[in-house]
Amino acid sequence: MPTAKLTRNQLCVSISVVLALVTFLLYLPARHNGLTNFDDDGYITNNSHVNTGLTAANIHWAFTQVHAGYWIPLTWISHMVDCQLFGLNAGYHHLISVLFHIANTLLLFFWLYRLTAAIWRSAFVAALFAWHPLHVESVAWACERKDVLSMFFWMLALIAYAHYVKQQEGQKYSNAIRNYLLALLMFACGLMSKPMVVTLPCVLLLVDFWPLGQFTTTGATTGIRRFGMLFLEKIPFFALAAVGSAIGFLTQTIGGAVSGDTLSYRVMNALGSYIRYISKIFWPTNLSIFYPFPAHGMLGMAIASVFLLGICSFIIIFLSRRWPYLFMGWFWFLGTLAPVIGVIQAGSQSMADRFTYIPSIGFFILITWGAADFFSSPSGKKFIAVAAVVALSACCVLTSIQISYWVSSITVFRHALAVTTDNYVADACLGQALDAIGDDTGALPYCQQAVQINPDYPPGQFFLGVVLWKKGDENDALVHLNTAAQAESYDSIFQYDLGKFLLEHGQGDRAAARFSAALDDDPEFPEAYNALGKTYLKQGKLPQAAAALSKAVALEPGNAQFHYDLGTVLLTGSQTDRAIAEFLEAVRLKPDFADAQENLAVALAGQGQLAEAIGHFSQVAELRPNDPEAHFNLGLAYLNNHQPVDAAAQFSEELRLAPNLAKAHYRLAQALEEANQPAEAVAHYREALRLTPNFTEAQKEMDEILAAHPQLH
Repeated sequence: MPTAKLTRNQLCVSISVVLALVTFLLYLPARHNGLTNFDDDGYITNNSHVNTGLTAANIHWAFTQVHAGYWIPLTWISHMVDCQLFGLNAGYHHLISVLFHIANTLLLFFWLYRLTAAIWRSAFVAALFAWHPLHVESVAWACERKDVLSMFFWMLALIAYAHYVKQQEGQKYSNAIRNYLLALLMFACGLMSKPMVVTLPCVLLLVDFWPLGQFTTTGATTGIRRFGMLFLEKIPFFALAAVGSAIGFLTQTIGGAVSGDTLSYRVMNALGSYIRYISKIFWPTNLSIFYPFPAHGMLGMAIASVFLLGICSFIIIFLSRRWPYLFMGWFWFLGTLAPVIGVIQAGSQSMADRFTYIPSIGFFILITWGAADFFSSPSGKKFIAVAAVVALSACCVLTSIQISYWVSSITVFRHALAVTTDNYVADACLGQALDAIGDDTGALPYCQQAVQINPDYPPGQFFLGVVLWKKGDENDALVHLNTAAQAESYDSIFQYDLGKFLLEHGQGDRAAARFSAALDDDPEFPEAYNALGKTYLKQGKLPQAAAALSKAVALEPGNAQFHYDLGTVLLTGSQTDRAIAEFLEAVRLKPDFADAQENLAVALAGQGQLAEAIGHFSQVAELRPNDPEAHFNLGLAYLNNHQPVDAAAQFSEELRLAPNLAKAHYRLAQALEEANQPAEAVAHYREALRLTPNFTEAQKEMDEILAAHPQLH
């Protein structure tokens, strides 16, 4: 029997299934990858606004604060949802990004196919997008959720705009207006995910040219008039893009991410980077999480880039009437890269693989449609089919290898050092990662190399200082830590981490200065207020400590630790009633918080509320059944509340856990005496005296029992 041929819809569904399944299997190993010490800490691990999950306070922070040089509320919310569902289980965070990547792939395929009816070309572009090694960074690096999320809204905006155009042509104006507004909304969502999508209005004009074919070609005047109409139609998009660009520039400037390099230097790097991006699209090897600026040859590369880009642009413009996809794909690539190409440099990287996530689509369209038309003969079609399979297979192999480098900070930065030179960021981060697993000896040369390459890189100075301190070289460590501390404009997370280290190593004044610098950068950073308050407490500055800790509690009222720390300061300052209120809130939020239960019990006992204190001491003893001190405190509370039998039971348990504690024998003797067991009491008094011969209270109380009961001598 002849095999039934698939309909186009069935073929489309089949291709979609293959795209989704292969992409999922290709990226599935990412579930075993961890979070890196480069940006993942500031975005997720050490960001309490994110890692405490989806709360009203956290959502408010996402929309009102600039963090890490960005205003990207929807990206922050997506991370919050992950933390709400999965905690800090990195594997699930990665899998969510993989699902977004799959969704983007399918949306790209659907969009291209619906606009061009070229099913295999659309499928090839989508497969290249899904499986190209350059895109691993955007998918496998947790903090780059902003790439996959912004692309998701980008594609929804393109699809909504395509529906708007088709419905206009069909004179379905009410539906057209809804889709126009939907496209505008999706664009706004994209901007709130990553400001790089500001180029969407220009891309819409390119899409008007091809494949929508909205430009007329019957005369220059008609063409110009038509362009004017299409441009005016997109004024709301351009207005939104202008706002997004302004916000992006201001937030990067506030965050200290905008480079101070000269304009000529940045332009040379930007021009050279275009050629480097194109080369990596065709030959995606030696990919790195961080690319330092080239040490030499930038002028020559820039001149060559101007020549090559100019020639290519001229040829493509000349051929655009016959092959409009060349124009659309080429200028999609050039234009969407423009915000991150480095003329306005944000960050210290020369270029980044993640920046190609959207721009590469234009190049893939150009290559795919161009190759298909060039090899349009029957033999050419066979050749291009084989070439496509080979190219996609190579992409899958290289992508699989690239994903394996993202297992941990150690693997990703070892690879970066293997494929780049003078990479001070990779040296510093690898040193920190090795230090984190206790390999100070292995970490030291990498940290030293980072500082030697770039002494002005604050994290390098910080990591070297940390390692030197741990190796006992405190004087040299302080030199590097102080150098790092001078970078006042560095982000709040870095200043906070530096402050924590200084505080842990007895540098209270320096620590307070770092926490204050963190708060200058992020005035709503609750951990920094909390750490500053604890620093003031160590320095004996109780009013300042209470003020800082109160601010932390106000910013994050659902944090039990903050309430506990504030309660501790208040208790130290004899504000017992306020302290009790804070401890009560801490244990309400976290009933198994043993330290809070204990301090609450101490405060209640100090107020004479022994029955209530006993309840909380009992909680501590249940939470810490093998802690002798927990049983002693509970026993003492029972004893003071005239419950000698219960007290004796707790002191006995303490002695079972720690038999040679004189104070436990002494208190047990008191409980037994009050319970009318004088013989047993004398035995424990004698044991207390054996362990501590000069225990005068025990001697005195035993003598009183013996005087009353001579037979016990």
